[in-house]
Amino acid sequence: MQKRHLDPQRYFNEQAQSTQKYILPFIQSIRKVDNQLNILEIGCGEAGNLRPFLDLGCKCTGVDFSIPKIEKGKEYYASHPFIQNLTLISHDIYETNEFDSHFDIIIIRDVIEHIHNQDKFLGLIRKFIKKDALVFLAFPPWQSPFGGHQQICENKILSLLPYYHLLPVSLYKAVLKMFGENANKITSLLEIKETGISLERFERIITKNDYKILLRTLYFINPNYEVKFGLKPRKLIKILGVIPYFRNYVSTCGYYLLGIK
Repeated sequence: MQKRHLDPQRYFNEQAQSTQKYILPFIQSIRKVDNQLNILEIGCGEAGNLRPFLDLGCKCTGVDFSIPKIEKGKEYYASHPFIQNLTLISHDIYETNEFDSHFDIIIIRDVIEHIHNQDKFLGLIRKFIKKDALVFLAFPPWQSPFGGHQQICENKILSLLPYYHLLPVSLYKAVLKMFGENANKITSLLEIKETGISLERFERIITKNDYKILLRTLYFINPNYEVKFGLKPRKLIKILGVIPYFRNYVSTCGYYLLGIK
């Protein structure tokens, strides 16, 4: 496990930097982002991804199931000049009824690969957005080198080893135990194995739920890796990006901007 995973303030800052440099311009290539917009982030954690939008004066709402993360986020934003435009809520997104047709942009970054029943989830969030709203999603395909999120492993070898999360469940679990991962970490990693999503399945789900892809970029080197590891982002070359299934193994992140059909 890297030190950054144990430092929520650092993680918050990394999210804000990466969103400012890559996600905000990605969205702005379709729509101007200004203080007239209402932004929702689902699975926001401490809400670092919202900071570039709040800096512009947008009305921002972050929702996360974790109470400690929401409280940390409130602490980090306490002195922000537009704090009155920020609402952070600890809530189960499936149980909220207060967001109907309210938002111009929804941010779902590195979240959908952790969600059970992604079909239901993407259908649910339609009721939160205006007719001309945008939905931004970023996620690592399950078959990508670190699609199992094994970088959170305590064992240094396991945290740096690609692709072994693709092993059959029993063998994967045995490897984690053999290298000393604790029961809670193993449970977490096996849950990610259950919920991991490929590019193809994701695109089938969005079609089923009447979304359309307005913009898509697949990355060979995830933009997140710049602030984490000092690696310059690299887009996946086009010829690889159009090869179904194989592209999952060579892309570390997909950026999607969706609209309603």
